[in-house]
Amino acid sequence: MPFSSSRAALTSLGVVGAVGAAAAVWGIGIERYLFTVRRHQLPILPRGSGPLRILHLSDAHMAPWQHRKQQWIAALAELEPDLIVNTGDNMGHADGLRGLRSAFDPLRGIPGVFVHGSNDHTAPSPRNPIKYFMGPSHSVHTAEPLDTEALDRYFTDELGWLDLNNAVGSVQAAGLRVDTFGVSDAHRGWDRLEVLPDLVEDLRDGGAASVTLGVTHAPYRRVLDEFTDLGADAILGGHTHGGQVRIPGVGALVANCDIPLRQARGLSEWRRGARTVPLNVSAGLGHSIYAPVRFACRPEASVLTLTAAP
Repeated sequence: MPFSSSRAALTSLGVVGAVGAAAAVWGIGIERYLFTVRRHQLPILPRGSGPLRILHLSDAHMAPWQHRKQQWIAALAELEPDLIVNTGDNMGHADGLRGLRSAFDPLRGIPGVFVHGSNDHTAPSPRNPIKYFMGPSHSVHTAEPLDTEALDRYFTDELGWLDLNNAVGSVQAAGLRVDTFGVSDAHRGWDRLEVLPDLVEDLRDGGAASVTLGVTHAPYRRVLDEFTDLGADAILGGHTHGGQVRIPGVGALVANCDIPLRQARGLSEWRRGARTVPLNVSAGLGHSIYAPVRFACRPEASVLTLTAAP
């Protein structure tokens, strides 16, 4: 190879390496701390209803030393939400509940609902991050078990939130009856969709709701289809991390489930038969402690303001 060509090749490699290093510094050292609030308005309430403000939290993957994240979540109480929807993967460490208390304690007294992700049962484990981009991940049977019972007691007994893991329930928020149903982590196959129709029917026998929400951790197609058939007015999910590493102009490369990549983050619509339902997939607040990076995908919470339909 001529000297000039070799020099050009080395220069190109140097540029690529510099760009890669800069992206790594940004994703690891900066962007994963750039917490943001995404706001959407959904005109789906009955005519004459006042607004209902929902704070959608997901995928905190909390470790006890993550004080910046804890402080930012705690400050969300200043938004004065009417309802909290937590779509799972709260724990990122065996001692994660200590950090969650710092983050969620200011939300006491606000009605809420929650479902589990796998990292509410087992701690994350080291793995090759390249495999994340090769399709949906598989269960890790050697993962360290977490104290899920303590987490659930905190959510239900101390915060007053409703457990929607393969369950249903009603909450009162902003003077409105909100019917809710949900499933446990569909990524692990813990969803029990077959139990929901009878439970939802019994719930509706107790009176009419102003709005019905479907809540899931992993937004698999089978879950979204069933939720739509069951009459959800809106569906909330997490799990995808918005792709965690996105390519500007392209978007998410993976969703870690079978949802279309274009719907791996943010507000979109889910169509099933004659029905079209708003779907909000949160990019989440955190990441595995073994993959501490976000690129073109800031950690987020969502505020969904439900208003009366025109």
